Order: sequence, then C-alpha cells, then structure tokens
Amino acid sequence: MIKLLIVDDEPLVQVGIKSMIDWADYGIEICGTAMNGEMALKLIEEYSPEIVITDIKMPIMNGLELAKICRDTYGPIPLFLILTSYEEFQLVREALSYQVFEYLIKLELDPQTLGQTVERVLDRLTELQATAAYKQEGQQPLLENYRDKFFMRLLYNLFDSREQFEIQAKELKQEYSDRCYLAAHGELHSAKTATMTAAQQEKLYSSSLQMIQEILGKHFPSYVIPLDKRHFAVIFHFTDLVSDIRPVIEPAWNNVCTMVHNYFSVHLTVGIGDMAEDPLRINESYQEARQAFNLADGESAEHSLAFFAGISGDNFHNTFNLAVFKNAITQAFEEFDTDVLYDTLTQITELFSTYPPHVLQAVDGACNILYLSLSLLPEGEETLEQIFSEYSDGYRSIYRMKTVEQVISWLSQLRDGLCRTLKSSRKTYKDHVIINVQKYINNHMEERLSLNEVADVFGLSANYLSALFKKTCNIGFSEYITQKKVTRAKALLLEENMKIYEVADKLGFESAFYFSKVFKKVEGISPREFIQAHLASPEEYQD
Repeated sequence: MIKLLIVDDEPLVQVGIKSMIDWADYGIEICGTAMNGEMALKLIEEYSPEIVITDIKMPIMNGLELAKICRDTYGPIPLFLILTSYEEFQLVREALSYQVFEYLIKLELDPQTLGQTVERVLDRLTELQATAAYKQEGQQPLLENYRDKFFMRLLYNLFDSREQFEIQAKELKQEYSDRCYLAAHGELHSAKTATMTAAQQEKLYSSSLQMIQEILGKHFPSYVIPLDKRHFAVIFHFTDLVSDIRPVIEPAWNNVCTMVHNYFSVHLTVGIGDMAEDPLRINESYQEARQAFNLADGESAEHSLAFFAGISGDNFHNTFNLAVFKNAITQAFEEFDTDVLYDTLTQITELFSTYPPHVLQAVDGACNILYLSLSLLPEGEETLEQIFSEYSDGYRSIYRMKTVEQVISWLSQLRDGLCRTLKSSRKTYKDHVIINVQKYINNHMEERLSLNEVADVFGLSANYLSALFKKTCNIGFSEYITQKKVTRAKALLLEENMKIYEVADKLGFESAFYFSKVFKKVEGISPREFIQAHLASPEEYQD
C-alpha cells in the first residue's frame, strides 16, 4: 500500500485527517504522525512515505522547510500537501516554488475535498513512479512521453481514427464524455527573467503553470499542457453546452492572471477558441485559440486575453492548411524517416513562399511543426535548443520573425537539424520503441492483445510495428505474445495451482480448448500433461 505521513503540531488536526476519509479505500496506509518537521524527517527516512500532509507553521521546523529539504534530498517523491490558514496564504507562493503538489485550507477541508485531492495525488504519483522506473533503465519515461504525444495528437488532429483516440484515452485514463470542450493557447512572460539563470527561469515558469492548473481546476475540469519553457495549452471540459463562452471563462482567466502576477510577477497572454462538441474537434478550437493569441497584445504590460469570437472579419485569415501533410509528418517522426521529413518540410516551405504577405499564418504553421517536434521526439526540448543554439532565444526565435522569408529560413534550419538528429538516433529510437512495446505487453498480459490495438496505443501503424518488431526481436509480434502468455500460464498452473480453464480465462484466451492448443504448440505437450509430468519429475520443467 501507499504510505502517508501526517505532520501537524495540533493532535486534533492529526486525528481529524486520520478519520476524515477511509484511507484504505484509496490503497493508502498511515505510516506515522509527527508534531514538527524535524520529527517528520526521521520518519520519512525510516518509512519512505509517498505522500506527506503537513501544516505550514510548526515549531522547530515548519512545513516549508520540510518540503524543501525533502525535495533537495529525495526528489519529487514524497508528494506534499500543505495545510494552511487564510492568514498564511502568502506562504503558498513559497510552497509552490518547492513544487508542493497542492495546498489545503483548513477551514474549508471536508471529506469530499480531501478525497478529490487524494485522487489527484495518486494520479500524479503514478506518473512520477512510471517516470522514475524508466529513467532508472536509461529510457525516456513511457507514461509521460505518451501522455505528451496524446495531447499533441489531440491539439493538432493527428489521430488516425476515432478508435485510436479512444484506445489511447483509455490507456491514459482520460475521460472525454463531456458535452463540449474548449482550448486555449498562452504564453508566460516576465521582466524578471532578464536577470535570471536558465534554471531559475524554468523554476519560475513551472511554478506559474502549477498555479494556473490549480486555479483553473477550481473553476472547470481542465488540462494544462506545457508546450515549451514559456508556452502552454489548456483543454477545458464542460458538462453542458455553453452558447456564450466569454462571461463563463473570462472570470476564471482573470483570476488566474491576477494570482500568477501577484505571486510570481509573471504576465499572461492567452488566446481562447470557440466551443467544440466533439473531442476530435478540439484541434479546431485550438487553432482558433492560436489565431486569437497571435492578435493579442503580447507586449502589453497588462495581461492580454483574446477571444476568437471577438475577432472581426478584417482581422481573420485562414491558416495554412497543413492537414494534407499530417500523415507524412507523423510517419517521419514516429519512424525516424529522414527522407520523408526532408521532402515534407521542403514542400511546406515552398507553400509558404507562394504567399509572402501571410506572415502571421506562416509563423503559426511553423509553430505547429515546432510543437510536434518538441513532443514527439525523445528529448525534444534539448534537440531543438541544440538546433537553434546560435540564437539567444533558441527555437523561440520563431516568434520574432517578421517576414515569410525569415520564417522559411527558420523552418529550413529546423528541417536540416531534425534530419541530422533523426539519422543519428534512428537505431536507438527503434530499440526504445520495442522495449516499451514489450513492457506494455508484459503489463497487459491478462488482456487479449492485438497488433492493431497495441500499435494504436503507441501511435504507430500496425504494418510498421509488425515489421520493426520482427526485425528487432527476430520473432513475430503474435508469436512473442503467445510465448509470454504460455510462460505466465506455466507459473499459474504450478505456483498458484490454478485450473486449466481458470488460467485460460485469466490470460484472455477464447476458451480452455484454444488455450490448450496454443500451449501444446509451444511446449510440445498439453497443459494437463505438463502438470502431470512436473509433478512426476519437477526438475525436468524448471523455468
């Protein structure tokens, strides 16, 4: 079970948190309580809890000091929930700088609020644990990587089919059953960054995004999606159809802008699209949001909100239609195909050159490709920074291009740099894909796995995955799954003493008869013969 530590100098608060919800229902056990941060540190070292709920103000060592020491010593886990009073709210700014997961106001705390917060903590813990596991093995985090890819496909309409969208959403535990959706595109900017190091800037913006997610989440269900170090997207979910979005969404954004500026001196420029009733049309709302964003006054000292619904016909221009290049771009990134990537991006630059007055649309099109590169490439941020290392503002230099010729030059540099990177990383990437596919198979052994379904989860074509798997593993995809299921079946039959029909059902076979047929094809004997032979001479069948 997941371990929780409660830290508060008031015994009644400790008792209240213990009894407010049934922690076992969430798979959580309380491993201990502490009266101050110093006592808590010793318990954290002893029990390694995944979650800590702590008061801000305590004697000897307060909650903020505790969070900072743990973040520096142990990294992102344990996750911290900070208990605060209204008069201590100014300390939340400091708490966010230590990447505290969330703050809870004591007077507003009730079972429903605590339960909802715990569910969000558990989701975040799952992501962090998956990330840590893959980092230990020298791989890019699987869940984090595919979550990023999922959102990029959603924002840019890159799903091959509705079925692929639904499979990936289910795998990532994303719900899209609401009545309508809305997208926003924003930028964070602050005069303070001129005197900050890169690490300090990143910390400032990550803390700002954390606050944006927290505040928006109190108004509407939403996902905040970092696009790079300064830009982000937001997807809102609404249970009811809203005819006029501005009076509904504007107060929430004004609250966000005010709070982020008050705490971090960070200004926001945000473009907001129109409603989309189908999740597969969120991309349309997002493109509208980007057009509204491009017409907002990003240089203003004040926060700037621009609604697509408020753009007049004189200001509206259609973006370049890059949809015809969608499949080619997706293939190039997913398969590390440098020929396809070079040819496709060259065609796009030629398209831009035929419309020299359309600078805004060219920048927007280049940004589409930029964000795809950032999300779909392993180590995308580092790769793009290296490609544009001679620019003081790196790949973000695209935002200051004033002519189509400059945009074409920028895009050509991106194309050439990406092709170099893909060519040098092709084998490593393909090995990485297969390792993650194998991990997925092992983690879903009890399901009926098909080539098409697994390919959809990873955003690959079934033919490409089949050929890549065969070439890399020297065994067919289906044959690999069969061997893994039979190996698992042997353990269930012998170690857990399960019946043959129980094993067949548990491992997703159509019937016990079909399971026995497959088992015999792999092992040369039936499951019953295997059990009898093992009982007769177990040394012959040790795995």
